[in-house]
Amino acid sequence: MIASLHRSAGLRAATTLYVVAFLIFLFLPLLTVAAFAFNDAPYPAPPWRGFTLDWFFGDAAKARVGLFHDTELLGSIWTSVVVACWVTALSVCIGTANAFLMERCQFAGKQALSVLMLTPLVIPGVILGISILSLSSRVAELADDAFGLDLDFLRPGLPLVVLGQFSYIATIATLMISARLKRFDRTLEEAALNLGASHTAVLRTITFPYLRPALIGSAAIAFLMSFENFNTTLMLVGSDSPLTIMMYGRMREGASPVLNAVSLFLMLASAALALTLLRGSSRAAPAEARGKS
Repeated sequence: MIASLHRSAGLRAATTLYVVAFLIFLFLPLLTVAAFAFNDAPYPAPPWRGFTLDWFFGDAAKARVGLFHDTELLGSIWTSVVVACWVTALSVCIGTANAFLMERCQFAGKQALSVLMLTPLVIPGVILGISILSLSSRVAELADDAFGLDLDFLRPGLPLVVLGQFSYIATIATLMISARLKRFDRTLEEAALNLGASHTAVLRTITFPYLRPALIGSAAIAFLMSFENFNTTLMLVGSDSPLTIMMYGRMREGASPVLNAVSLFLMLASAALALTLLRGSSRAAPAEARGKS
């Protein structure tokens, strides 16, 4: 809508009502979960029984084991962090290579390859996980029967979880980095090469600094998507459970305010990461403008 056009009072009221309703729909469940992480009751729902920090700092002596004394939950958080770091590193590296391949190279079948790269995004996570599990298990059995090789990394476990998540998160990283690379002015590289710079120096001093916002953004998205993934992870997980699988198992046993505490902790961590990235982007924008001038 054009801001300078006159809007009736009814339209302004409807717009305000819509925005308020949307924000309530978006944030009320999160605020409810956060509030009942401090409820002095053994269940994560109303009514309110008083304020407590037991669900964060409680121990066995209080008969309430809080988040920071729950070794299983802390272990699952660390497992999710390790998996997310591997998925992020692989996705950004392969995504960068894919972006250069699709934007800088011309070859037969390029259009078909670009379409195939998007396929993992439209496949449900459960189907993707089952497909990877079936293929990897079959390959492991064939290797064992034919050559006597025990390929444990193809059995359900963290390596397979990393592979399953990477199979579609790498596509998202590719799209983000490609969008940035597409807008790059290649005459800057040509000028540097004409002045005697090597290809490596051009990449290091011109191309990659320009791609830095996309690299950081894709890394953040990859990390968060890996950390919160459930469907694909459920099909591929072994004995070491990431956080989402651990929380699912706890919910089946019976909901506890400890899960609210975990949710609040993750919300704060995600918000801190988002604010850090926004701050970095705001600092990078003036620097980029100065570089163009």
